[in-house]
Amino acid sequence: MPLQSHYGKQGVLLVNLGTPDAPTPSAVNRYLGEFLTDPRVIDNLPSVAQQVLVRGIIAPVRSGIVNPFKAGGSTKLYQELWTENGSPLKYYGEVVAERVAEALGDDYSVRLAMRYQNPSIEAALTELLAEQVSGILVFPLFPQYASATTGSVHQEVMRILSRRQTIPPVQFVNSYYEQPELIRVFADNARDLGDLDQYDHIVFSYHGLPQRQLKKADDCNHCYVVEGCCNSISRVNQFCYSAQCHATTRAIAAELGFEPDRYTTSFQSRLGFDDWAKPYTIDVLEEWAKERGAKKILCFSPAFVADCLETTIEIGVEYQEEFHKWGGERIDLVPSLNDDPRWINALASMIRSETRETVA
Repeated sequence: MPLQSHYGKQGVLLVNLGTPDAPTPSAVNRYLGEFLTDPRVIDNLPSVAQQVLVRGIIAPVRSGIVNPFKAGGSTKLYQELWTENGSPLKYYGEVVAERVAEALGDDYSVRLAMRYQNPSIEAALTELLAEQVSGILVFPLFPQYASATTGSVHQEVMRILSRRQTIPPVQFVNSYYEQPELIRVFADNARDLGDLDQYDHIVFSYHGLPQRQLKKADDCNHCYVVEGCCNSISRVNQFCYSAQCHATTRAIAAELGFEPDRYTTSFQSRLGFDDWAKPYTIDVLEEWAKERGAKKILCFSPAFVADCLETTIEIGVEYQEEFHKWGGERIDLVPSLNDDPRWINALASMIRSETRETVA
């Protein structure tokens, strides 16, 4: 028997990080302004200073809004990323939401939202509530939990719903970093590239986080205190982003039969001068090219479920260029999940599992 009576559909809110509405200085400025003023993203400045710094300097300079005749660095990158379908992150998100809805059937109503910009979380929740759904499952499209991603999504959903007189039952998905179907899709995408023995080394590259954020999320004095703190998941580090990333690596490596010396877990997209989660992907690639003579590297990006700046541009273009300079030949990027039918099925399966007691 279900835990409660259900007179409407089960609502599902799929949420990804976000993307500008267009690859233009004004749109990128709006996106960066919203993203970088989230106190869970930049967490080491007072609110007023953060607003002034981001909206007055960082976003205008990086977007090029201060000089509309010359696009800023971020706008140029988005222009490289953009396709005839628009932003890959948004395009694939829309396709995934549509196909997951088809896979789940008439008992579910599925919406896509972005934490920053459009479609907004508030707009998607409004649509679900207008359908009089009997409950909402909030499913962030981040396999590993981090305060700046999943935590921010959960907080925003709670902020919006807290203003309503009637709040329906809400379930929050925290993480699914070792979910077997997810692991198999990443592994199969690697197998599709051919003989994996051709690669000199395997790199699992995850989006980085400042070490201060990892330590701030640690309530057990474990992070960067206990040697090998990310080598296994336990009660004390079960919600640690870095530990979950390492666990994802181990799961994919086990699925593919990689020995530990065949691969490295690393972190990319570092900003500023603070220490971030280490090792840095760019340093790993430099070491393997310069010191170990590696020519071919296989790179996974298991923190991302769709093509985005960090995969297509940062790894596929920028890191590739640096690797060539250091004597390497090529980095093969394992394709992202995008709209792969296996990923659609995995998502639908996880959603059914989470809601099996609340869908009559």
